[in-house]
Amino acid sequence: MTLHLSWIGRRLLLGLGQTAAVVLLIFVLTEALPGDAAVALAGEQPDPERIARIREAMGLDRPAAERLLDWVTGMLHGDLGTSLVTGRPVTGYLSAGIGPTLLLAAATLALLVPVSVGLGVLAARREGGLLDRTVSALTLAVHAVPEFALGVLLATLFGLWLGWLPPTAVGADPFTRPAVLVLPVVVLLSRPVCTISRLVRAGMVEAMASPYVAQARRYGISGRRTRWAHALPNALAPATQQLARTCDWLLGGVIVVEALFVVPGLGTVLIEAVAARDLPVVQGMAVVFGLVTVLVNLAADLVARRFAPRAEVAA
Repeated sequence: MTLHLSWIGRRLLLGLGQTAAVVLLIFVLTEALPGDAAVALAGEQPDPERIARIREAMGLDRPAAERLLDWVTGMLHGDLGTSLVTGRPVTGYLSAGIGPTLLLAAATLALLVPVSVGLGVLAARREGGLLDRTVSALTLAVHAVPEFALGVLLATLFGLWLGWLPPTAVGADPFTRPAVLVLPVVVLLSRPVCTISRLVRAGMVEAMASPYVAQARRYGISGRRTRWAHALPNALAPATQQLARTCDWLLGGVIVVEALFVVPGLGTVLIEAVAARDLPVVQGMAVVFGLVTVLVNLAADLVARRFAPRAEVAA
C-alpha cells in the first residue's frame, strides 16, 4: 500500500511538472506567432501609429515576463484571461464550445469500445481465414488514410453526391440535429478502431490457444462462453491501455474534425482565435487541452499499473 501511494505521489509530481512545462511552452509558442491581435484589428493596410496605440491599449507592449506572470497568477485564481478581440472572458469561449466537443467525443468513445472489440473477436474466430484477412486488410488500409483526407472523401460521397448526410454542421445545432455528427464521428473512429481491434484480435488469438481455454473446453463449456467469458477478459489488457491513450489522441483529432465539418466546438474556437491572433483565447484553450492530456496520460499509467503491476514496481 505504501509503495502504491509512493508511486501515485511520484506520478502526481510528474504531472505537476508537465503542467508547468505545458504552460511555459504554450506562452513561448504563442509569443512566437507572427503578428498579433493589434495587427489583425488594424486592417489590411495598417498604420504603424494606429497599431502602436492598439497594442498599448491591449497591454501588448508590456514585457513578456510581466504578462506571463499576470497570466499564471490569473490561472491560479481560475481566470484564463480576456479576449483581445471581443473582450469576452476566455472561460466564456470554453463554456460556449465545450458542449459540442464533449458530445462529439462522448459519441466516439461510446461506439469505439463495442465496434473495436466486436471486430477483433470476429477476426480472431478463424485465424487466417477469409474474415480475418478481410478485417486485417481493411483496418490496415483505413489506418493509413489521414483523418482530413478521409473526412473530405466521406463528406463528398455521402454529403454532396448521395445526399444521405449533412456534409457540414454549418447553421445546425448538434444537440437538436445529431445527423451532423455522423460523419465527424466516423472520421474520429477510423484510426482508433483499426488499432484497438487489431490488439483485441492478437490478444484473442493468444488467449484462445492458452491452457485455461483448453481446460474450459474439456469441461464442456460452449465456444461462445469460452470466447466471451474466459478469453476476452485476458485479451483486453493491451487494448485497455491503448484506449486510454486514444482519449489523448482524440484532442488533436477533434480539432481537425471540427474544423473540417465546421462543428461549433472548442477546436473551431481555437482555430478562429489563431487566425485573429487572439492570444489569451489561444493560450487558454491550449492550456485546457494540455491539462487534459496530462490527466489522460496519468490515467493511462494507472491502467498500465493495474494490468502490469510487476513492471511498474520494477520501474
